[in-house]
Formats: sequence, C-alpha cells, structure tokens
Amino acid sequence: MHFVGVDGCKAGWFAVSLTENNEWETEVFSDIFTLWDSLWGKYQADLKIFIDIPIGLRENTTKERLCDLQARKLLRKRGPAVFPAPCRQALNEKTHKNASSVNKEYTGRGLSIMAWSIVPKILQADQLMCADENARSYITEIHPELCFYGFAGNPMKHSKKEEEGLLERKNLLMEIYPPADRIVKHALSKYKRKDVAKDDILDALAAALTAKLGSEKRLIKIPENPEHDSKGLPMRMVYFSNKKEILI
Repeated sequence: MHFVGVDGCKAGWFAVSLTENNEWETEVFSDIFTLWDSLWGKYQADLKIFIDIPIGLRENTTKERLCDLQARKLLRKRGPAVFPAPCRQALNEKTHKNASSVNKEYTGRGLSIMAWSIVPKILQADQLMCADENARSYITEIHPELCFYGFAGNPMKHSKKEEEGLLERKNLLMEIYPPADRIVKHALSKYKRKDVAKDDILDALAAALTAKLGSEKRLIKIPENPEHDSKGLPMRMVYFSNKKEILI
C-alpha cells in the first residue's frame, strides 16, 4: 500500500507518500488532476490519499457542514483553523468580493479571506471528485490540526505559523514515526520556501501518517454517519487516535 498525504502549497499540491515497508518519497504537483493521474497510474488499488481540502459542499442552506463544526469543537483554541467551507456556487467567482456576495446569498455568510485563498484548489478537488468515481473511493478529506490532535490526544499548544508550533508538530511526528525527521529535512532541502512552506511539509506528512496508521475500523470519522451533498460527495473528515503507537 501507498499512503499519501497531500497539502496545498504555493506551487500547487505537496505530497508525501509512505509505504508499509517505510519507504517514502515527496513530490509537488501543479494541479490535483496531475496528482491523481500520476498516483492512480502508478499504484491504482494499492493507494490511499488523505488530503487537506474540503470535499462535499453545501449549496443552498445556512447550515455549516457538520464535520467543520465537530472539528472546531474538538480543536478548541485551534478551532479557527477550520473555517466554514464555501458553497459550490461561489467557486467560479473571480474576485473575493463576488465570491463572498454569492456565498452570502446561498448560505447567509460571507466568505473569509482564508477560505477565498484556497477557492481555486477547492474547485479543482470538487471537479475531480464529481467527475471521477475512482477518485471518490481513494481520496479522503482530513484537516491537519485534527490529525495532530489525534496523535497528541489534545490540540496543539502553538500556532503552526510560529516557530514553537512548527517544532511542536515536528517533534510529535518524530515521536510517532522516527523517519519523519529525514523526510522533513529532505523536503526542506529539495523545495524552495516560496513553493513549499515548512508547515506544508508537516501537514502533508501528518496526513500520510494518518492514512498509514488508520484503517476503516481504526479511523475516527466525524461525523460517524456523514452527510452527502447534492453530488453525492460525503462531508466528512477522519483522524487517527493512538498516540502510544510508534512506527519503526
């Protein structure tokens, strides 16, 4: 099996792939379609992709996705990292002002700058998941802060935008998976920070480890019985919780 964690980065999408034999590799893809075609072409059924992007979107309701609400509740002070996902109608707008106006029309809420900044990536993911049934079966939504919460048993103390927060997350990953240090050092030397930030590396690795540690019976799903959007996509996140298990 290949367990792939994916996080958006300035250059596109940063991916960390782990195997059952503790082999690993990293790669940057310009778009999610190239990522999917490459990974599916190489691994097909021997593949799990855990990705930090909203999958399954509201269209005409003031209700937020339950997975976002539940994740925020678990994460407490780190909860604001889980922002309300935009509605599907807002994804094709070209400006933040227009997207926010459309989002307010359909959901009763404007669109935050944080959400707007990743709308192009949300659109890519939505297009892929709506068009490709295989992708639906092999790609799962995660949130990095929820992954770290699961590993540690509590929310992170510091923001990932602070040096203390980066070190806190890196040390946690190394505790669970000792090769994490080599993977992070490799990625830091291979990619420029203008393309892949340090927190992108840590987030993608956390997603890959969640896929590697988890299984259908051991992953915690929020909500347990997911809602589905109008396209049939599940609105659900997963995380793994067993901080005492160490992979070597």
